[in-house]
Amino acid sequence: MATNITWHAANLTRAERTTLRNQRGLTIWLTGLSASGKSTIAVALEQHLLHLGLSAYRLDGDNVRFGLNSDLGFSETDRNENIRRIAHVAKLFADSTAIAITSFISPYKKDRETARKLHEEGEEGGLPFVECWVDIPVEEAEKRDPKGLYKKARQGIIKDFTGITAPYEVPDNAEIHLRTDQLSVEKSVVKIMGYLQEKGLVTIPAAAK
Repeated sequence: MATNITWHAANLTRAERTTLRNQRGLTIWLTGLSASGKSTIAVALEQHLLHLGLSAYRLDGDNVRFGLNSDLGFSETDRNENIRRIAHVAKLFADSTAIAITSFISPYKKDRETARKLHEEGEEGGLPFVECWVDIPVEEAEKRDPKGLYKKARQGIIKDFTGITAPYEVPDNAEIHLRTDQLSVEKSVVKIMGYLQEKGLVTIPAAAK
């Protein structure tokens, strides 16, 4: 922990940014097993929001694990640090008034709760944090297995694989619950958007209606 740093208070408040951008920032946190459909839903949701004229950005393994977190493995300690960093980056996007969409297994409750608290605590009243559990039976996820990861885990080639040799702690009170063995990608996006609009977290620009 660095000790020679000092917080510099910004002159521009979040409320001003929200008014000027005409958009409220928030984080949508997709969590679930590998092959549950998280990334596919995140891509579709990001595209939908952008087409509506809203600012949104997706954070997932492709743009985080190969860059910011390329120094981390998949041990429990590294997973904890991976989620801690992602939570801070997502909060920065949300603070800028963008809609941050994270798509990570994030298997441990304590890490997801840490991410939530990071968003909800703050000088300006916190930022909305929407946990979305992308739920699928592990047997169905294994059938999909697009990258062959479950097969490698069963063979012992991949260690600490969530759902096989490492735990996944299911959310207790996720704001949104998607059963992706029963819902299509399109219907999953509709359900997420329905929640966001019902809670007043997203306002569709008039030009997009």
